[in-house]
Formats: sequence, C-alpha cells, structure tokens
Amino acid sequence: MRDQTFSVYHPRSRDTSVVFASPHSGRYYDDAFLKQTILDERSIRSSEDAYVDRLYAFATECGAPFLCANTPRAYVDLNRGLEELDPALISGLRGTTLNPRISSGLGVIPRVVAGGRTIYRGKMTLGAAQKRLNAHWHPYHTKLRQLMDDSLTQHGQAILVDCHSMPHEALASLRRKSSDTPEIVLGDRFGTSAGVEIVDAIEAAFQGAGFRTARNMPFAGAFMAQHYGRPQMGRHVVQIEIDRSLYMDEASITPNYRFTEIQNRLRAVIARIADVGRSNAALAAE
Repeated sequence: MRDQTFSVYHPRSRDTSVVFASPHSGRYYDDAFLKQTILDERSIRSSEDAYVDRLYAFATECGAPFLCANTPRAYVDLNRGLEELDPALISGLRGTTLNPRISSGLGVIPRVVAGGRTIYRGKMTLGAAQKRLNAHWHPYHTKLRQLMDDSLTQHGQAILVDCHSMPHEALASLRRKSSDTPEIVLGDRFGTSAGVEIVDAIEAAFQGAGFRTARNMPFAGAFMAQHYGRPQMGRHVVQIEIDRSLYMDEASITPNYRFTEIQNRLRAVIARIADVGRSNAALAAE
C-alpha cells in the first residue's frame, strides 16, 4: 500500500510480532515545498535518514511488515509529538511548552535541517501547520498503531524496531572517550521502552553480524519509543541508529561502495530479529 505519506509492505505470512518502521527516510519533496524553502535540493535532504528503507527492505521476507515514510523529515517529523510546535516558526501559538528539540528548531514541523540551517524565510500560520499534520502525521501514526495492535492481537505482544541513521559526526564525543566507536546505537530510553531480554536479543543480532554496538548514547529514543513503548503491556520499542558513513557518502547523499555489503549483513540481522518476535511471542502466550 502506497500513498503520499507512507508506504507499507506486508509479508506473505505474518508470523512474527516484530514491526519494522522507518519514519525519517521519506524523500517525496513536492514542488510546493521546494518553492517554500530557501535551501537547495541537496541541503533540504541533510536531515533525512537516506536509504534506510532500502537497508531494511528484507523485513517482509522474514515475516514482518515494514512501514516507510514518504513524507520527508524536513516537512513533518513523524518522530515528534503533535504538541511539539515551534513558536519561532508557527504564528498564533499560545501556551507552548518548549523542550530542547523545539528550541533547537527540531519540532514536529522543523524550522531547520542538519547543521542548524533555516528552512523557511518567515513563519507559517497555525492553520497551515495543523493542515500539514492532518495530512501526514495522523495517517502515519494511525497505520503504525494498527500494525502494532495487530501484532498484539495475533502474537500477544508487539515489538517495534524503529529504524534510523545517524551522522558519523554525531559519534565524535564517543570517539574521544574510546577507540571502539559504535556503528549501531540501540535506544530503549534507558530500559523503559522495551523488555531487557528483547533489547539483549536485538543487540546480539547486530553483534553476531559483526557490528559494534552501544546503548542509549548518544541516542536513547525519541517520540516513538516514549509514546509506543509500554513493555508492561506487551508493547516494546527499540530505536536503531546506524552510522551513515558505513553505507553512504554523507556529502553527496549517495550510496557508497559498501552499501551492498552493509545491506547483506543487515539481512542476517533482520532475520534474527524476526526470530526474536517468534520466540518471545511464544513465551508471552504461555
């Protein structure tokens, strides 16, 4: 199923409780948006988790559905809450509570892209912002809730694997502390968004494919993990960040010479994660 907001790919037989999703890999930049922004077509893509949807495309062959955003992150950030509206961008807001994401311009409708570069010349109205959210944020999250509810009904639990990528430079602070810099960062909001046995098993899947891993530093999980992660209710969310430099040239936003290698290594990881959703679902049913 495809529309302007998202694409969802279903397996022939859904036999695992795992749901894969990529909320930041959308690259449908329509002409109206490109006319609004003061950035060029490459700069506007700099916040995008480029090609993450291709990296995890094997999910359906492993029995899991895969939800991919088509809406670009620079237009609507699907990994933010509806209340994360930026008064520096949207006129007519009253009583907004700021958090560091909003203050830095990375609210649900971003004011900037990577590097703090401004997207628009001026402000937009609250009505225009709400129209954008109704057309993009709500449909994506309605579908995501449905997929997780279906897993819970069919398997007694739902495991959301929230797929992202991180700029190589985001690991700079870790490189200063250790020469063993992670290539994969798993976020479970410090143990609150997923059961520890599930996070352990997912981390082991990446390590088994030769990836160096870390947890929650520098990324512990944002809205998806906070909102959907309810392990006591059988709803688990693990955010996965992969170092972009492994598979793409970050300056040109193009796959690099290792893309196929990384994609193939991830095939084995995805298969093992799907198995986690079978074994843990069996335990949940007992």
